[in-house]
Amino acid sequence: MIQRNYLQNAVLCGIAVIFGAASAFPGSRENGPLMRTVISVMTGTLAASDTGEVDGLPGEAPPAPELPALAVSPSKVTTALGAFQNAVRPLSHSRALGDAFRSYFAYKAANPEQVRKPYLYFVDYGLPSTTPRGYVFDMESLKILDGPFMVAHGRGSAPNKEGIPTRFSNAYGSYATSLGLYLAQETYTFRGKSGGRAYSSMGLKLQGVSGSFNDNARARKVVAHGAPYVTPTRAGKSEGCPAVEQSRARKILPALANGAMVFLFAPDESWMHRDPWVTASAE
Repeated sequence: MIQRNYLQNAVLCGIAVIFGAASAFPGSRENGPLMRTVISVMTGTLAASDTGEVDGLPGEAPPAPELPALAVSPSKVTTALGAFQNAVRPLSHSRALGDAFRSYFAYKAANPEQVRKPYLYFVDYGLPSTTPRGYVFDMESLKILDGPFMVAHGRGSAPNKEGIPTRFSNAYGSYATSLGLYLAQETYTFRGKSGGRAYSSMGLKLQGVSGSFNDNARARKVVAHGAPYVTPTRAGKSEGCPAVEQSRARKILPALANGAMVFLFAPDESWMHRDPWVTASAE
């Protein structure tokens, strides 16, 4: 009995020496392998982070605590596609809506202070000007606020009035549509000419954010506006602006102003593979 007590005392003394030595080193407040072993010897258990064998001491780790399953939300792009893809027809390309939603969510994630409204004005310029190709989406409630409706394209983008746009440009004097993502800014009184006659309408200034594809938009005066050459059945040519009917402009442009987004799509392979927001990850 005396011998057994002597051995226990010897072990305790050894443990005390180990504690004293461990406390002399930086970082000793955190339990390393040595300290965990000491605690294991004193308590008769192993630390939960140990498995199988610790510093040569055999043992079995207790079962890991069960963690609650993480709720992984579905992709925002996939959710938006599920809400809209059956309602938005026809489309010129299977990627049209996906590229629009990916660009919207990617830009919003990177610039949350700029995207102050949940609306997206989308135009599919892969469709002819005789087909309704414009929509306004509410990206929070996932509802179509307006559309489809007629939208004009730039006279520098197609060879004839009813044609599908085939040329897109960011250059001054091109009178062409510029593809990509835009931030909707302030409204103003737009003045233009149609058939040689002056007219005025509501206009919405746009800041192109797709790099070299549309960053000259504001300087080129590419804006969303109402125009008499856009009717419920046809859209004439603009100077590069996504123009709509005058009555529709008065309805939708104030809602888009100062924080909504605009996305102009066409199945143009060069642009589709190089636009910084189309190719960005929205996750």
